[in-house]
Amino acid sequence: MTSKLITSVFRLLIIGVPFVFLFFPDKWNIKFDYPYAGLVDNFYVRLAKAMLLLLVLAELLRIFYYGVIKNPKSNKIVANLATLGIMVVWLFGILEIVFMFISQSHEGDLSKASQIWFAKYWKPITSEGYRDFPKTNAEKKKKVLVLGDSFTAGHGLNHTEDRFSDQLEQKLGTDKFAVYNLGVSGSDTRDEFQRLQKFPVKPDALVLEYFPNDIEKAARDAKLTLAQFQPYNDIKMPGIGSMVMRFYLPNYIYWQFPHMPPASITDFVQKSYTDTTILNPHLRDLQKIVDYARQNNAPMYVVMVPFLQNMEKSNGYTKPIEDFFTNQKIPVVRLSDHLGSIPAKERIVGKNDGHASAKVNALIAQKLYESMKATQ
Repeated sequence: MTSKLITSVFRLLIIGVPFVFLFFPDKWNIKFDYPYAGLVDNFYVRLAKAMLLLLVLAELLRIFYYGVIKNPKSNKIVANLATLGIMVVWLFGILEIVFMFISQSHEGDLSKASQIWFAKYWKPITSEGYRDFPKTNAEKKKKVLVLGDSFTAGHGLNHTEDRFSDQLEQKLGTDKFAVYNLGVSGSDTRDEFQRLQKFPVKPDALVLEYFPNDIEKAARDAKLTLAQFQPYNDIKMPGIGSMVMRFYLPNYIYWQFPHMPPASITDFVQKSYTDTTILNPHLRDLQKIVDYARQNNAPMYVVMVPFLQNMEKSNGYTKPIEDFFTNQKIPVVRLSDHLGSIPAKERIVGKNDGHASAKVNALIAQKLYESMKATQ
């Protein structure tokens, strides 16, 4: 029995080496190199972690069996505590494995559940890096480019066909129109213009989705930056933050609660749109997109997407942008004017993700379609 205990402890030590490498790679300067590492949590890496954790649990159970159950000299109190301990360890171990495969979208890609969501749903990816299907037989079709950020890309939507760009293509007719989704998460107006210039397809129509934080680069030039939230720094107990960052069950629980104060983004946006040293350069950035559309003889349409949980303030902040487009006779879909029929909770994809739901995307597609038909 003693020899079996020794061999189990020895095996546990051997298993511990790859366990530490997999769960604490940064401590050993190890990087896992796979497509979109950092954005997605690779399935096979998670599978390796799950298998390794199962081996650890099995060895711990074997040590418990030979050290407590089969040991006639074991103290009763110690045996009871060990029994409770192994049950708790196995419970949390199995839950940890389960949560390695549970996805949930969040505002960004900081949580493990969000990285699993990206691995599962952020596809297909085109050669240009967009979440979109490659277009086939598009030569004789009218090309509509939809430019924007994560709202355009469909952050939080499990299926690309739920996005407003895909639904717009269906409404326009896939036999006559090809709609290209040029949405990139975290993008702002300057990024969007640069990507628009590089995109190989020239538009017959251009749709710009506008969100209040699109002014970010212009604000940064004026030394106004959005406060960056440092995840896990709000956990004050030594070592706990590191464990929450690395393990899936505590990470999932951590991200069920708000950690970044909403006031930070609100203050940033309010200051940005009321400071002309920020607003005027931003308007010049937007003018570049307008000029691009005109140079290509492409009618332009704008979708103004507000903060879906604070629409009134959003409209006030971005009124100068709306005026900028309407003064140039560019049709503007003011989304907040049409959201009254959708309950507040149904406007977003989830409680931890404020991106537009499938219902809101369907509404955007309908209003865009109506606007395009009215100006043809």
